[in-house]
Amino acid sequence: MAEVVLITGGGRGIGAATARLAGARRYRVCVNYRSDEASAAAVVADIRQAGGTAVAVRADVTRSAEVERLFAAVDAELGPLTALVNNAGTLERQCRLDELDEDRLARIWAANITGPFLCAGAAVRRMSTRYGGKGGAIVNVSSAASRLGSPNEYVDYAASKGALDSMTLGLALEVAGEGIRVNAVRPGLIHTDIHALGGEPGRVDRVGPGLPMGRGGEPEEIAESILFLLSPASSYTTGAFLDLAGGR
Repeated sequence: MAEVVLITGGGRGIGAATARLAGARRYRVCVNYRSDEASAAAVVADIRQAGGTAVAVRADVTRSAEVERLFAAVDAELGPLTALVNNAGTLERQCRLDELDEDRLARIWAANITGPFLCAGAAVRRMSTRYGGKGGAIVNVSSAASRLGSPNEYVDYAASKGALDSMTLGLALEVAGEGIRVNAVRPGLIHTDIHALGGEPGRVDRVGPGLPMGRGGEPEEIAESILFLLSPASSYTTGAFLDLAGGR
């Protein structure tokens, strides 16, 4: 039976690159999106045109009822879930910590912490041998910010990704005996639209030349590592982190 992967925030950036690569490797792919229907539909169309199977499902993964609806749609349209990529996340305009307010913090925590927790829980209830499942793999998309702190830019974003790192390790140990592997990738400066949310769409071009590898990364490079962690090639790997930051 084909592998079934759900990719949250799968319509753009790293999520879209991961969805296309998974489709090319014959995963049955659910592209989750919250608001950008056109981008998600384009990714699905690309996968189908290449001979793969994919669906797009709108859901706000910070809401438990919508998460359950999303996972039920995967069950019904693609079959038993075998893989989850917790990719959906956000950041906001660059600022110092002493300029933050509780509304911004609530938005960051919801998208970058609550969403992955809810989705991981729904995935475990389907994949864990404890619940009659056949196992599977979860990859969380963290960030190099979790170990760098992002001073004067996104300390809140960095902290939320630090929480995701802690969840990755804790959940990996929790379900290691239930057939589920849980790992994370920590991308650095990658050419995606997320930098525009921070008010600096050209951030990668500005900072990239100063990195040890002399450039920013591409979403497709991150997708390759995510698919590795989902695949049998990493069958003895859990609770691990791949730093994909060009040496930063």
